[in-house]
Amino acid sequence: MPRPVYKKKPSKNVFPRLMHMLFEFYPKLVPVTIICIIFSSIASSIPDMYIQKVIKIIVEAFENGWNWSKAREQIIPMMMFLIVLYLISTVAITVYSQLMAIITQGFLNKMRQAMFKKMQNLPVKYFDTHKHGDIMSYYTNDIDALRQLISQGLPTVLRAGTVVIAVFFIMMYYSFWLTLLTVVGVIAMMVVSRSMGGGSAKYFLRQQKSLGDAEGYIQEIMNGQKVVKVFNHEKACQEEFDEINEQLCHDSYRANAYANTLGPIVMNIGNILYVLIAVIGGLLVLNHVKNYSFSGAVLDVSIVVAFLNMTKQFTGNVNQVAQQINAVVMALAGAERIFSMMDEEPETDEGYVKLVNAEISADGKIKETKKHTGQWAWKHPHKADGTVTYTPLQGDVQMFNVDFAYEEGKTVLHDVSVYAKPGQKIAFVGATGAGKTTITNLINRFYDIADGKIRYDGININKIKKSDLRRSLGLVLQETNLFTGTVMDNIRYGKLDATDEECIAAAKLAGADDFITRLPDGYETELTGNGANLSQGQRQLIAIARAAVADPPVMILDEATSSIDTRTEAIVSAGMDKLMRGRTVFVIAHRLSTVRNADLIMVLDHGRVIEKGSHNELIAQRGHYYQLYTGAFELE
Repeated sequence: MPRPVYKKKPSKNVFPRLMHMLFEFYPKLVPVTIICIIFSSIASSIPDMYIQKVIKIIVEAFENGWNWSKAREQIIPMMMFLIVLYLISTVAITVYSQLMAIITQGFLNKMRQAMFKKMQNLPVKYFDTHKHGDIMSYYTNDIDALRQLISQGLPTVLRAGTVVIAVFFIMMYYSFWLTLLTVVGVIAMMVVSRSMGGGSAKYFLRQQKSLGDAEGYIQEIMNGQKVVKVFNHEKACQEEFDEINEQLCHDSYRANAYANTLGPIVMNIGNILYVLIAVIGGLLVLNHVKNYSFSGAVLDVSIVVAFLNMTKQFTGNVNQVAQQINAVVMALAGAERIFSMMDEEPETDEGYVKLVNAEISADGKIKETKKHTGQWAWKHPHKADGTVTYTPLQGDVQMFNVDFAYEEGKTVLHDVSVYAKPGQKIAFVGATGAGKTTITNLINRFYDIADGKIRYDGININKIKKSDLRRSLGLVLQETNLFTGTVMDNIRYGKLDATDEECIAAAKLAGADDFITRLPDGYETELTGNGANLSQGQRQLIAIARAAVADPPVMILDEATSSIDTRTEAIVSAGMDKLMRGRTVFVIAHRLSTVRNADLIMVLDHGRVIEKGSHNELIAQRGHYYQLYTGAFELE
């Protein structure tokens, strides 16, 4: 088996943070639950004291000629008290068991909500740099580990810990000598637990990481199953998965080997201690060794017998705590992974310019309104003098000398300038990796520029709130994402408050109405698996309709027709042409025939604009674009 290289243990601040969240979510229920657990635990320890008293009463009654009536008068009240105590303890156990179910499921529910809310606020870069299967593992394996901790681990540790403390003081009340012997045995248990538990911690953390890697790889292969089969890559995939799975097996084996060995060892130390208490306690009684205790009682058989039961209870609960190390460490490992995601820097937004509904009069005066007018304006508050100005939303996008790098020191855009007037169609062409999609990512502010400026209707886009900026932009990607739901739901995704009539009008504009009405349930046809029951062209038309219903002034078409056939491309292109009318459009295309009618074509190479102009102008220059268009060399 390969040797693990990941040696990190769960951070020390994970558990306090987890407990803080638990009390924050349930400030009343958690304390009540703790009180019930402590009460029931103490109640289970008290009978040991009465066992000693009953044995002593019986011994004295035997020594005095078996005076049972007097002994009965003393024993029955004790029995009645214990019955009442156990009834109350049963109620406490029932209450905390019910509360734990509420707290556990409620806590996990709130955690998932907090995780999902955090995920929505993370930048695109996070999802570009993390496997989606690994992220899914946060919501499944890591959350399940937390469930085991809260529902089983913590109550068991609290209950067992309370019993251990209560029994310890009862032991001290009866005999220091026997208590000292018990403590020595328990110290041996703790040394073993600490040694083996600490050894398993790093492997449980690595197990959670390996599990995420395995799930990420499985999801990746599932998504690319057709590619795997067409290239006969099944064997190589199997070998790669076997390697990942072997690592997971190794990490799980090492983690559980420690944890599973710990229980029997601790239990047998407890058994040895039980025998020692019986032997040494008997010797102390026979030799009339002076007893030291808080009670001042003479060491006799009643104390030794009670001690045997207390020792079993003491070591048994220590063993229960040791057995929970598995669940505790795994949960802390899972919690640390969850917290690592929740501690990621959220997408920052210092923008204060908002997009508002507006009424624009003939003389150009702008008035903000709450009703939807189909006209929009940028509401720009000026902090200096407290005034507010309105700029009509037109779709004027300009980039000035922009530099950008995904990773520091690896610049992918160099001094790029773009000028797109309202209603213009700007096309980006160039080889893969030239920086075409990167430019559109910057306009959307999926990433922020390193240097230069981007202005939208004359406003620096850093001043515009990201949600308002993106609401003004329509995006049609090469890879269409459809969600589980009806066709109507997927079109309405572009504008959540759109009516059915608006969605149908958008579908007609995009040229999608014809095929949608021929589906089994028309617009109410259910889509699953990213629209797997539709063709690529049909999925693309729905994506165009989704963009159309949003009615944005600026459209970004990122290679929207590169993966469909020529006939379907003609249908999709017709839909896009209708969508592009009157809008500022940025087009990324590998098929140069689709950008011939662009107002401006920008040719990029390694992040630099090397040529720009109309189709005819660039052909006349007989430069890079001319060579691409005439096939002098392939675009790729």
